[in-house]
Formats: sequence, structure tokens, C-alpha cells
Amino acid sequence: MPLDEPLGLKVDALNTALKHHAAADVLRHAFQAVPNLALVSSFGAESVALLHLAATVRPNVQVLFIDTMLLFPETLTYQREVARALGLHRVRVLRADTLAADADNTLHLRDPDGCCYLRKTQVLNEALDGFDGWITGRKRYQSGQRSELPAFEIEERTGRIKVNPLAHWSSTDVQDYMTENALPRHPLVARGYPSIGCAPCTSPVAKGEDPRAGRWRDQEKDECGIHFANGKMVRIGATT
Repeated sequence: MPLDEPLGLKVDALNTALKHHAAADVLRHAFQAVPNLALVSSFGAESVALLHLAATVRPNVQVLFIDTMLLFPETLTYQREVARALGLHRVRVLRADTLAADADNTLHLRDPDGCCYLRKTQVLNEALDGFDGWITGRKRYQSGQRSELPAFEIEERTGRIKVNPLAHWSSTDVQDYMTENALPRHPLVARGYPSIGCAPCTSPVAKGEDPRAGRWRDQEKDECGIHFANGKMVRIGATT
């Protein structure tokens, strides 16, 4: 889809104006600038920080949660507990129709990328069709492009605005925010899962390993395909 030039100018202006502003300011301006905005969350290891921040700025924020039907039971319980604790009343749970393509739940063994596309990417793309933009938990330190991830960007394939209010946050910033606001922690973090995805494709991480070492361990894969830049999948971290 060709990028809309006025939209590009709008995004550039927002990035310039909010370059040194706090995440809450980025969110406030995002809700004003983008008519129909959703927050996409995995309710993973660090997700609660962005969820709390968004709920503070916009209590009725629309949240999209992808239940791949292969998630840890702890994640499903945590999702309900966090939504209740933060007063998130507009959480839409997304699920794929897997009967035709993965009736026996073994696609992840044969085709991990295909499984992610079926259960995550395709589901989210369809759900976002009615939105002008979406909020992510991406951060510069996760993507390997610290100086390049802006607070606002245009999704190349759709022309939607993507908002990254925590772009400049470090992992320490996230942990400090969670502690200062007494936010509930995902129970699997204490059991050695600093990055949490689907149960069959996530394993504990040993001390000294990369936090994402447990995602698709021993496979040539480390992304689910939800985020793209320049036509390539980019790291989303554990907080989306």
C-alpha cells in the first residue's frame, strides 16, 4: 500500500514534537492524533507496565489479546487478573480458526513460521482492519536499532500508525515502573521465563543467557512475524 504523504508529515511532526517527552505524553498525543487506536498486548513478562500506563491515560483503551490456544495456563490466568486489577473493560480476545490447518496442534513442530502466521499474525491483521493505528511495547534496546525506533511510525504494508510509547525505555525502566506502581508480575518470570510465548516453543532461560534464548530454542527462528520493518520481521521482545 503506498504511504500517504500527509500521514507521513503528521507522523514526522509528532516525532519531532515529542522527541524528549515522557511515555505518558506520547500516549496522550497518540489518542488525540489517531481517531481509532488499539493496544496490542501479549500479557507477557513486562506487558503490565504499558497496560497500566495506557489505562492511566485512557481508562477505556481497547486492548487486543491474541490467545493462540497454545499459551501457558499461567498466561491466561494472568491476563484475566491484570485486566481486572487495572480496570481494563475492553479486552478483546482473538483466536484463530485452526481446525483446517492445525487440527492436531502439531503445526509448530513441522512449520513454526506457519504456526505463528496462522495463530498470531493473520489473526491480528484481521482484527486491526477496523483501526487507524495500534500501540506496541517495542523498545529500542530490543530491536538492535536503538537510535532508529521512533515513538510514531507508519506500518508499511497497511498505512496504519504504529505507536511505540516505551521506545526509549530500558529493561530497568520497565522493572522500576512495575515496582513503583506495585504491578502484578507474571508468575512464570520467577520460574526462569523472562520472555514468554506459546508453551511448546518457550523454555526456561539459564543465568547469563539472552532473555529470549528460551524462545524457539535450537531453531533458526526468533520472531513471530507480528512486526515488520523494510519487509523483514523485527524483534518484538517480551512486552508487546
